[in-house]
Amino acid sequence: MLKLIKKIKEIIYYIDRSGIRIMNDKDYISFQFKKALKRELDLENPQSLNEKLQWIKLYDRNPEYTKMVDKYEVKEYVKNIIGEQYIIPTLGIYDNFNQIDFDKLPNQFVMKCTHDSGSTIICKDKKTFDIDKAKKVLTKSLRHNFYYKAREWPYKNIKRRIIIEKYMKDDNLEDLEDFKLQCFNGVVDNIFVCVERYTETGVKYHYFDRNWNYLPYCPYEGIDATNVGVARPEKLDEMIEISEKLSKGIPEVRVDLYYINGKIYFGELTFFSQGGYDLDITYEADMEMGKRMSLPK
Repeated sequence: MLKLIKKIKEIIYYIDRSGIRIMNDKDYISFQFKKALKRELDLENPQSLNEKLQWIKLYDRNPEYTKMVDKYEVKEYVKNIIGEQYIIPTLGIYDNFNQIDFDKLPNQFVMKCTHDSGSTIICKDKKTFDIDKAKKVLTKSLRHNFYYKAREWPYKNIKRRIIIEKYMKDDNLEDLEDFKLQCFNGVVDNIFVCVERYTETGVKYHYFDRNWNYLPYCPYEGIDATNVGVARPEKLDEMIEISEKLSKGIPEVRVDLYYINGKIYFGELTFFSQGGYDLDITYEADMEMGKRMSLPK
């Protein structure tokens, strides 16, 4: 009987992931947490970072968060706080793919949906760009409410659109340097960077404190600050300053920044790293960061 009940719950869970809401948010989040992290979710007394992010999903529903995760609307929000010089230029905003006039776009550009994660498409040369494939990917993304995937509430009511931005290139690097500054209540707690994104071994995440000391938050053997291949950015202090301005008054948010040709550019604001089911950090790191994150009363 217990196996049958478990199987029924799993079926309901997968139906919910398709966007047909059956479970309420609390039950869905609790089920997904146990499935991903192999432990029960304690919402009455959350201790770890992953647990506290689930609490935020349910109980901290500031309507301003919707603007902050909208890839188009957030630019105005950020510009008003830190200035337009940090904003990657927008080339166009569209309700559907058929509105896009590719003849008016430059040879290189970046396109993505405003309401989700993972729909980014890069055009480096219009002559070889597969428009049909891009249309298929983005049109499919526009149909889905990203909120249902992990019940990240800020995404629920975003207007679904396509944004096209200027293609940014660093003259000295193959890929852009992307720095993710984890902030708790307006203070940068740690910074992590992604390396080896497109290698056979797969992406790796390396954490540093705000003074650029290496933090062993991921389960990698024999790694320290001397061999991760990521130098302290020259404008780290400026990155910290603008991140703390953008995160002021917010229990937790990650400020993602690019460092391109010696200049800082805003990427996005992320409230729930990996949906709050982060399996790339150790349990000890999850608990350690949880200690430093204070929830609203």
